[in-house]
Amino acid sequence: MANPSASNDYFRFFGLNQQFKIDLPVLDQAYLAVQKEVHPDRHARGSDTEQRLAMQMATFANTAFQTLKNPVQRGLYICQLHGVDAKLETNTAMSAAFLMKQMEWREYLDDQAEDLPTLEALMAEVEQSKQDTLAEITQAIDGAKNYVRAAELLRGLLFIDKFAVELDDAISALV
Repeated sequence: MANPSASNDYFRFFGLNQQFKIDLPVLDQAYLAVQKEVHPDRHARGSDTEQRLAMQMATFANTAFQTLKNPVQRGLYICQLHGVDAKLETNTAMSAAFLMKQMEWREYLDDQAEDLPTLEALMAEVEQSKQDTLAEITQAIDGAKNYVRAAELLRGLLFIDKFAVELDDAISALV
């Protein structure tokens, strides 16, 4: 059984390469293997220390899994491993082009709130923007190793995700 203190890097813990583009089914399998290993039933007859360690491992595995499964969290984690804090709370600086696009989407949503085909077309554009941003993040992290650029892109992705949820709610209200 892996020891979280010996390897508190989430990627190493699951035996994965440290990169943004990961194989999610492999992550799932690694997580399930750890869960099986630390399941309380397997340690029911163990000492208090063994039971506590198994519980700590399960908690660590859950945190690591949730972090690596989510693209934004995974990207932020990689940036953090390389000494770059995205400062999500305080740094909201975005490029002018990005901000203009956000304002355009928001206006569109406000003006066309009752028009289902228009909102669905907007959702397709937002989804494409998300895919393009994910590709740029992959390039920034796995290709260029530019973690500062990756942090900027991740902040943008958070905006896109948040808007996509609002847009999805607006579409659901019409269907």
